[in-house]
Amino acid sequence: MFATQIFARYAAEFASQALPAEVMHHAKRAVVDWYASVYPGLTREPVRLLEEVLAEDLDRGSARLILGRAATARAAAMINGAAAHAAEVDDSFREAMYHPGAATISAALAAAQSTGCNGREFLRAIVLGYEVSTRIGIALGRGHYKYWHNTGTVGTFGAASAAGYLLRLSETQFAHALATAATFAAGLQQAFRMDSMSKPLHPGRAAEGGLLAAQLAGRGITGSLDVLDGEAGLGVAMSTGADWSQVGTTLGRDFHITRTTFKNHVGCGHSFPSIDGALELQRLHGFHADEIESLRIGTYKPALDVACYARPATVNEAQFSIPFVVATALLHGSVRMAAYEPQRLQDPVTRALLERIHVAVDPELDAGFPGRRSARVEIVLRDGRRLVHLQPNRKGDPELPLTDADLEGKLVEFAAPGADGTPHAR
Repeated sequence: MFATQIFARYAAEFASQALPAEVMHHAKRAVVDWYASVYPGLTREPVRLLEEVLAEDLDRGSARLILGRAATARAAAMINGAAAHAAEVDDSFREAMYHPGAATISAALAAAQSTGCNGREFLRAIVLGYEVSTRIGIALGRGHYKYWHNTGTVGTFGAASAAGYLLRLSETQFAHALATAATFAAGLQQAFRMDSMSKPLHPGRAAEGGLLAAQLAGRGITGSLDVLDGEAGLGVAMSTGADWSQVGTTLGRDFHITRTTFKNHVGCGHSFPSIDGALELQRLHGFHADEIESLRIGTYKPALDVACYARPATVNEAQFSIPFVVATALLHGSVRMAAYEPQRLQDPVTRALLERIHVAVDPELDAGFPGRRSARVEIVLRDGRRLVHLQPNRKGDPELPLTDADLEGKLVEFAAPGADGTPHAR
């Protein structure tokens, strides 16, 4: 069987499978976090402009944007998907190197509204989307992540799987939905190596593309079933050494959604072990930021590749700057929405501390990626003390999970009108 058929066979079995209560609970956690991510994303310029461009698909249709405006299902999936990623607070799955919620839940919600399904089926669709897409991301490996933005590429399969479940595709149709989704998968990391608005469009497009692939399969559109593992398929074209041999081994037994990472800071997740490590040293030793002579961070290579801005000049760059977020955390105790306000970005105290922070690849920690996201933080104080801490995981990872209360607090903080200085209603 081809990989698309393996997933389709599981999807057919999944329709009648009773899911453990723990799995359904984690699906609810994912939805809570998705809403916490969408609301602050609504005010971001790319989302606002996307809504303007798609005006012909709004105020009509069977789906809704997050604030209730009517939309066609595909427009709702795209706009909500972009909003869910735009503020950089959405969930992630480490081993697949991607943010599954933005595209998967956005497509599932649009399909659920269009089909009138109940909440239980909506949650089950999300579970299926996470289980299929994360395994595709794992199979593609670091060779794919070197150039491609997995949230755009792999997210297309999460969206197609969730939508396909709610559209009640047959086993054969589901396989063809995945095959067509593969030809829609896109999103380059180079798109955010310069200051740009493209990044949140990737999961928006993935949500729309996955939903469209499922809709087309439901009408009889077929795809090449070997498009993932064929000799000129996705694995060969967009990765190096992609391994499809184990994609179905643990389906239905090991539910990846239970190991989702939920962000505890605002910004690029690759910077979070550095933030956590620096804050832990500050907690243990009680120093103030102005006492720091120098600060060195060792971490894994993709963290430097993605969070690549040593001296950020814009908000987008600051969200992908390890020195900036670490300096902000040490000065203010956290990295929340306020960290990226213009006055914070240009704050002379922050800029001065930023100049004393240096980041490099630690080969030992790089070897642990993607299964572990770690950082080694070394701080030399002006009184000569040298402090070192290895942060093996991020708060929010499965080893240090956010509690249900933490997620509820995140939702209240980020969804409240005016939380980012702007009302939600437009």
